[in-house]
Amino acid sequence: MLTLADVLQALTATRPEMKPIFLPEAAIDSRQVIPGGIFIAIPGERVDGHDYVRAAFEKGGTVALIQRPVDLPATTLDLRSGVLPAGLNFATLKPPFCLLVPDTVSALQKIAAFWRAKLNLRVIGVTGSVGKSTTKEAIAQVLSQRYPTLKSLANLNNEIGLPLNILRLTEGHQRAVLEMGFYVPGEIEQLCQIARPQVGVITNIGTVHAERAGSQAEIVRGKGELLEALPPAPEGVAILNHDDPNVRPMQARTRARVFYYGLTPQADLWADEVEGMGLEGIRFRLHYRQDSLFVRVPMIGRHSVETALRAAAVGLAEGLSWEQIVRGLQESPTQLRLSVVRSQTGALLIDDTYNAAPESTLAALNLLEEMSGRKIAVLGDMLELGQYEREGHEKVGWRAAQVAQVLVTLGIRAHIIAASARKFGMKKTAIHEFEDREELLAWLRDNLTPQDAVLLKGSHGLRMDLVVSALEMAE
Repeated sequence: MLTLADVLQALTATRPEMKPIFLPEAAIDSRQVIPGGIFIAIPGERVDGHDYVRAAFEKGGTVALIQRPVDLPATTLDLRSGVLPAGLNFATLKPPFCLLVPDTVSALQKIAAFWRAKLNLRVIGVTGSVGKSTTKEAIAQVLSQRYPTLKSLANLNNEIGLPLNILRLTEGHQRAVLEMGFYVPGEIEQLCQIARPQVGVITNIGTVHAERAGSQAEIVRGKGELLEALPPAPEGVAILNHDDPNVRPMQARTRARVFYYGLTPQADLWADEVEGMGLEGIRFRLHYRQDSLFVRVPMIGRHSVETALRAAAVGLAEGLSWEQIVRGLQESPTQLRLSVVRSQTGALLIDDTYNAAPESTLAALNLLEEMSGRKIAVLGDMLELGQYEREGHEKVGWRAAQVAQVLVTLGIRAHIIAASARKFGMKKTAIHEFEDREELLAWLRDNLTPQDAVLLKGSHGLRMDLVVSALEMAE
């Protein structure tokens, strides 16, 4: 049976001058196609990529993957049956090409696997419930001190995004740091079949996505697929969170060398004397074997020490010196999705509205605790928690009662946060509950002062980012 990889191999072998067409990035948006690139036409609920193949070729694209014929003046190779016309001479074909396949997403994955197999590099896979993106950024910054390193773009971490990232790799890269997303068991296994990671990093196991996965046990099972895919030691390295009781036992699921990080001496790499300095970053002491050193990094919030530990652990596993590791940590972005702005009334707004889970919201409240002035927590619903919905919101309410002088909530589920905060001692007059975003915004406009530090956090579906934008917008 003819495979897509066979065709790609034949095209590159018989037309060496065309080899670069399989090196540039692939794109699923015709506006992002680069000269010589690959366009993948994916039919969606609202937009069908097949309607934009012409636009992709006009941008300079050389190959388009299609799963239905398109009416264009381009050579179309029909791969649906697995048989090409007899006597076909690849050397006589002129681009652009359309490759007609049964399913374009599956074909994209096959191309990515084909390209990954041709490259000699080490892949670091990163997964977990919270902190994947910041960990990926920090690891890449550390590794880049010694190796040409590619990292996942944005949140391209699923069955489409990860192959697109792999097709950005070149023969010059020596390391790739790829974020791996998860909703249900089986997804990370599929991603690993494409990416073939040698190093696996598990951040933590929380309750986010439990609504889709079914339970925390299913999340553990799905995340552990990364460890099962790693090669045996010494080539394979599993970097695990020793402090997480759901992660620590995962060592039984891998043939790779296990490297623990954490906040106790039981871990291989651990930290103590952690000091949060608000927006100035954090300071802590690292311990590894006989080494001990103090480090200050521009990562925001005490919880960021775990991000630093993961990046340092990868650096140690990949042979970097302490000088290289520390330099990389100090060059890491302060926070990937958190930003700080001033409102029109002069209040300090800590914008962490990209998304929310109990674990990340608790970490954000810890950061709020480090701030000076009146502390106001503006917290919205946390979605996709499934059976852990009440428990997660109650934990956040408990912590908000300890940290904030004022609690403002948005959404139906966030009433649980407010009730929990009252239960744990927060005065009723300090709690304000809203279900309408505009009413919440009006209250904030009327009540924020220059002495306030305001944390805004909630699931993306609530669009609390619009509240931040409105508060800082000039009238």
